[in-house]
Amino acid sequence: MTAPILLPTQPSLRVGRRGWAALVVLMLPVLLVSVDNTVLNIALPAISASLTPSGTALLWMIDIYPLVLAGLLVSMGSLGDRLGRRKLLLIGSAGFGMVSVLAAFAPSIELLIAARAALGFFGAMLMPSTLSLIRSIFRDRAQRRLAIAIWASGFAAGSALGPIVGGILLEHLWWGSVFLIAVPVLLPLFALAPFLVPESRDPNPGRLDLASIALSLGTMLPIVYGIKHLATEGVDVVGVASIAVGLAAGALFVRRQGRLTTPMLDMALFSKPAFSGAVLINLLSVIAFVGGLFFVSQHLQLVLGLSPLTAGLVLVPGLVTMILAGLLVVPVAARVRPSIVVPAGLLISAVGYGAIGFTGGGVSAVGIAICFVLLGLGIGAAETVSNELILANAPVDKAGAASAVSETAYELGAVLGTATLGSILSASYRNAVALPDGLTGEQHSAAAETLGGAVHVAGELPADAAAALLESARHAFDSGVGLSAWLGCGLIITAAIVALVSLRHVR
Repeated sequence: MTAPILLPTQPSLRVGRRGWAALVVLMLPVLLVSVDNTVLNIALPAISASLTPSGTALLWMIDIYPLVLAGLLVSMGSLGDRLGRRKLLLIGSAGFGMVSVLAAFAPSIELLIAARAALGFFGAMLMPSTLSLIRSIFRDRAQRRLAIAIWASGFAAGSALGPIVGGILLEHLWWGSVFLIAVPVLLPLFALAPFLVPESRDPNPGRLDLASIALSLGTMLPIVYGIKHLATEGVDVVGVASIAVGLAAGALFVRRQGRLTTPMLDMALFSKPAFSGAVLINLLSVIAFVGGLFFVSQHLQLVLGLSPLTAGLVLVPGLVTMILAGLLVVPVAARVRPSIVVPAGLLISAVGYGAIGFTGGGVSAVGIAICFVLLGLGIGAAETVSNELILANAPVDKAGAASAVSETAYELGAVLGTATLGSILSASYRNAVALPDGLTGEQHSAAAETLGGAVHVAGELPADAAAALLESARHAFDSGVGLSAWLGCGLIITAAIVALVSLRHVR
């Protein structure tokens, strides 16, 4: 009787408790960044009242963070592949925490804008590191799909917590307190990450190509600035020239990556329809979602007169729905093709946005809550599937660069969301608002620029003049809300069409 032949067993790719504990730690910076995004929207009226920014300065204060972030994400993702993703995560967290304290005590809108730019620099080190570390830790696809769903749900959870925490803080403290949230979130990260999160990097990273970094910045920054300028100032030489410079730098970047032995970004990834389609889906849906948050948070507080805390609570059902949708779609996505799951989810979101458009902006708090439930249901499911496709179509040693592409789509979408929808809203307000006689030059400028400025000026006027100004300003604001909502609805429908076409061959 011959002895049985023992074949070598394939080591299991599945992780145990330590891997899931590492995921919990990696969720901390995700929560931080997402809380930071939505808590700022709730704080806009308080910032407008305290620092009296112009409409353009208010948009820059919001946009500068994702603008810098988007310009640096690819470079930082590649740097993490080379130096170590955990190391870059800890460096970014330290810088983010320190600058958050400075932002909290900024005495002027100019210094607050500068602090937000610095937050973008360090924030660019955080998000690609977390997603690429998840890619390297969870090598079993079923576990990775669940981990990414938790990651995306954590992002939504932070968005849900932001309005509540911000509302509580703004009920009792000054607007700068919303930036101090970073400190208690980052302390557990520094204590636990060195023990639970394994370091990972590209084993064959090649040299750091400074020319590629410069070209990536030269691509993103001018294009985003040009689009924002065109949306704010109209078509002119500055906006068109900025976009042209960015496109030229982008062409040189693509050409250089094709010639390098170890490119900073493997352009072959974009030849895969599942990868490039998923990135575009992320971009379009985030433009719509962030643009919606920009005008809805102001409508709830400045038009409907809700407190910051109550306004935050109105948005919570939709954001909680986004969390649940991201988790519940995991077993569905294992059995149903992405070309069905993603478009179906996005069309549900389009219904929610379209409902706001039908009202012409005059929607109640209950109506906004229902619309945001529909919006969160569709986008939450679609984002989990698209993010998993981005990482699944990239090799594990290039996870940082692939994650950076995904995050660039997120942050570019955040910029364009406020730049396009926000600028349309601001232009509509400026054209429609009617100001009473007798205002000083400073009052006239503030009330003509933003709804927050009009509310602040109304507090300084006699009762009749204040009532007339508030009625005109709120009507002018809501006239732009309806138009912005229809634009958001169109963007989501476009993302659904992209999903139908680009994901049709994905099993």
